[in-house]
Amino acid sequence: MLSQKTIEIVKSTAPVLAEKGVEITKCFYKNLFSSHPELLNIFNHANQAKGRQQTALANTVYAAATYIDQLEVLIPAVKQIAHKHRSLAVKPEHYPIVGEHLLGAIKEVLGDAATDEIINAWAEAYGVIAQVFIDVEKEMYEEATNQTGGWKDFKKFKVVKKVEESAIITSFYLEPSDKTALPAFLPGQYITIRLSIPGETNLLNRQYSLSDAAGQSTFRISVKRESECTPKGKVSNYLHDHINMGDELEVTAPAGDFVLDAEKAAPVYLISGGVGITPMMSMLKTVAASQPKTHSSFAQKIMSMLKTKETAQLNNPVTFVHAAKNGEVHAFHDEVCETIENLQNARRYFVYEQPTSEDYVKKQFNGEGYLDFEKLSSIVKEKEAQFYICGPVEFMKATVINLEKLGVAEENIHYEFFGPALNLKEYEMA
Repeated sequence: MLSQKTIEIVKSTAPVLAEKGVEITKCFYKNLFSSHPELLNIFNHANQAKGRQQTALANTVYAAATYIDQLEVLIPAVKQIAHKHRSLAVKPEHYPIVGEHLLGAIKEVLGDAATDEIINAWAEAYGVIAQVFIDVEKEMYEEATNQTGGWKDFKKFKVVKKVEESAIITSFYLEPSDKTALPAFLPGQYITIRLSIPGETNLLNRQYSLSDAAGQSTFRISVKRESECTPKGKVSNYLHDHINMGDELEVTAPAGDFVLDAEKAAPVYLISGGVGITPMMSMLKTVAASQPKTHSSFAQKIMSMLKTKETAQLNNPVTFVHAAKNGEVHAFHDEVCETIENLQNARRYFVYEQPTSEDYVKKQFNGEGYLDFEKLSSIVKEKEAQFYICGPVEFMKATVINLEKLGVAEENIHYEFFGPALNLKEYEMA
């Protein structure tokens, strides 16, 4: 337990961390990777280059300073980060390394202002915070390992099917190389894949949402080719260009807390932009597999997995909303339409930013331009519904703001980031 003096010192540093946080975390990552290049494989280099990882860590450090005397307030955020850590096989022995370089970065950036008293207080506080993460992650490791079909850390999977879903998104169907059964997972969760790329010193890890319902013989991930960003996506391009049927990847058990809540009796809105459609496909397909008219052993498994007898959410109205540039890059168009048609109470709305001439001929979209306030106001019929959002950060921020303008309560809005969690409300759009 922290002393009152330590708490007071740490809390007093919050204003400085708010101002210098990103500078400190940039220094931290630079020094960490210089001393421990073997840890590079845990981090997404694109997120590093964009500054997202540094900003996310700065937000976490600032929150820790602010709530150091009320750590229970941070538990939801801790669990979200812990899911990612478990999926990446972060271990207790990594925490002292992180602590050493975080304290070193604080000292380096703040200079003489970082007195011995401040550094010692933060060292003590970091030890307590690290233990919270270690304890939460220990439970997650045990759950992932001990569940039916579970395993520890990474396991080899074979690509048994590769399907082009659009001009830029390809699905990979992954089957355990040892032919064992797959564990259940919640709709919206993700897996981490690890692979070796020629020319890269370290193995590379990436997290991808599962894009189908549980209960299959394979995991399906659907990967966007990141070729227009800077830097280009090393893993996504390698998967598209070089990974084919018969190749093996290493995979961790499903993780993540951005999941469909089946216990709330309310309509569901699944809103996505671009490749953000992937977790929404898992949610939609889970609803379809679990509705009464599809009663089967699979439906029974889904209800058991969701740990509820009533699964109220799964029998309520579903609205599927997706925004894409045009039909060429719109993945799962036909799969969504077919699934929606077979549901008892569901509808879909597709908006294309720049429809092609073929899109007009096929009439396969409902709105043109952006998914703005006007379009959302015409789509959203039940403001007490549960809203799930995934896509580019700018898309999610605009959607959240517009939903709140429509009167949707903040607690009914759920969203997922690709990469490190950021404070969406404070994210500066370009």
